[in-house]
Amino acid sequence: MSTSSIAQVTTGSRERTSRRPDRRAIALAIVLGAQLMIILDMTVVNIALPSIARGLHFSEPSLSWVLNAYTLTFGGLLLLGGRAGDILGRRRVFIAGIVLFTAASLAGGLATSASWLLAARAVQGVGGAIASPAVLAMVTASFSEGRERTRALSIYTAVAMGGGSLGLVLGGVITEWVSWRWVLFINVPIGIFVALTAPLFLPESERQPGRFDLAGALTSTAGMASLVYAFIEAASHGWSNRLTMVSFAAAVVLLALFLVNESRVAQPITPLRLFADRGRAGSYVTRLLLVAGMFGMFYFLTQFVQDELGFSPLRAGVSFLPMTGALFAVSRLSPRLMGRFGGKALMVAGLIPAVVGMAWLSRISPGSDYLSGVLGPMLLLGAGMGVAFVPLTMASLAGVRPQESGAASSMVNVTQQVGGSLGLAILVTAYSTAIRHQTVVHAMASAFTLAAVFDVIALLIVVVIIRDRAPQAD
Repeated sequence: MSTSSIAQVTTGSRERTSRRPDRRAIALAIVLGAQLMIILDMTVVNIALPSIARGLHFSEPSLSWVLNAYTLTFGGLLLLGGRAGDILGRRRVFIAGIVLFTAASLAGGLATSASWLLAARAVQGVGGAIASPAVLAMVTASFSEGRERTRALSIYTAVAMGGGSLGLVLGGVITEWVSWRWVLFINVPIGIFVALTAPLFLPESERQPGRFDLAGALTSTAGMASLVYAFIEAASHGWSNRLTMVSFAAAVVLLALFLVNESRVAQPITPLRLFADRGRAGSYVTRLLLVAGMFGMFYFLTQFVQDELGFSPLRAGVSFLPMTGALFAVSRLSPRLMGRFGGKALMVAGLIPAVVGMAWLSRISPGSDYLSGVLGPMLLLGAGMGVAFVPLTMASLAGVRPQESGAASSMVNVTQQVGGSLGLAILVTAYSTAIRHQTVVHAMASAFTLAAVFDVIALLIVVVIIRDRAPQAD
């Protein structure tokens, strides 16, 4: 989007501004509402998983594909979605993605078999991948770098991270009061509303000349799907299983082809120069590790409170409200704190309680109850992530050239989705290995221990690799 087009949308006389709301605020509400819907679908089905498993006869290892079918296509095609927004126009692509996402949600709610639901979830991920990159790119383009953009990104971060835990609450309410199918049906009226109002308030970006890197999109998506499948297969049949080894080999070959393609193609979906900045590259890896641990935590903890503590779906969802509240409250303070302490200090300050919280969960046992074993870790994780993710997002986008804002914004989401899928697959594998010799709860504790290791590595990356930028004036 050019400077002049932004000015036409966002400026006007003071008299006009006093009479009606800033169109940027309305546009921000629309795109973040859509982003919340997309983010919710990564976790809203967590609470419903036991009901889905009973209704459609999923096995324990295959149940994780209800989540992975969505996050893999989402994460794998996000870069192509970001490129599509640059070439075709972000508003146009955003609306197309929302329409596809809404249609797939309707199809998923009507599913009568496991394969039908997984196909619908995969198409949902495609729709989310098309729509989501435009959200962050439009937020970045509409607010100038500095305190104004920091505030907008703090709201975006609260939606992106808080939406995950909010999805657990919503999933519990819907599953208990109505049916797990309405976890998907609820997207339909929201999607229709967003698709109809977006043309009225969202400005269209200027189209950039270019081509679609289909080879890069296909090799990256297929490579990550093979890698996740390999871990799931290892969880079911062991590391020496022929299909496990073939899947790992296919993942290595496909991801190597992806890197070769991206280094040679004229207009890659992943400009490798984005990783030339050590701070930006470190922020991507840090995000991937943190989300890997968080996604696994949601998966196992929702089952723990229902299967071990006997919580109903509604009570299980409500039990995550303290985490949601802590994350939303703390993330709103990040812009002010960044101006005073700088981004790196906030990342470290946020990751320390996150590490402590995940390590606390690793001590969970059959005798643990909600107050002693769950509430404290959730508060620490919510507050820690709320502090860390705003400066982490700023580090991922700072200094990016305007023509690459779509790719850079997509990479933020890609690392989040890929981290979720890959992290869940690895933690499910650790759980499945441990449960052969331990109780269910102790196997969950093993998964939480590995998630804590992810968080410790993320903290080390921030301390050693990410350099602090000059803080913005408060």
